[in-house]
Amino acid sequence: MLRMIDSPESAMNAAADEVRDLVVAAQQGDQGAFGELYRKFARMVHGMLLSRIPPAEVEDLVQEVFLSALRKLKDLREPAAFGSWVAMIARNRAADFYRDRLESTELTENHASSSPGAPARIDAVTVLEVIQGLPEAYRETLVLRLVEGMTGPEIAERTGLGHGSVRVNLHRGMELLREALEKGVQR
Repeated sequence: MLRMIDSPESAMNAAADEVRDLVVAAQQGDQGAFGELYRKFARMVHGMLLSRIPPAEVEDLVQEVFLSALRKLKDLREPAAFGSWVAMIARNRAADFYRDRLESTELTENHASSSPGAPARIDAVTVLEVIQGLPEAYRETLVLRLVEGMTGPEIAERTGLGHGSVRVNLHRGMELLREALEKGVQR
């Protein structure tokens, strides 16, 4: 039977129902259901981690986040809240990443000074570094949109944020990013 979805709220409710059903199945041992949860939320977790930690470390930490989620899944009391729950695990794992490491700075070619008069070039690493310096709400939504390619409604659905909050965070985040990049280019 086809189900008509006539509003964003209906779509979000249908998505929440689907997530809830997958979580319940996974809690009962259905590995395929957990695999589907991974497919639905891996981009979000990747983007959240990418907004906080060095890109080379992200892939391993995505796996760690989902392993942790799998181990703790039986403790999740509200299955429909899986998205915000796994987002919290990702944020905590990113914080742990920095606690577990000694403070060090890696020098890369990006840190080398360019020759005088050379045109300024903004690359993805530079943009990501600028994004990582923005307030948390803007970092996450920008990386989920710009790097992970998620739409505003997808970000809202996966993170539990309201559509309006996502739009505001993307708008303000893009303004801050643009300003920071313009200042960096003018140096």
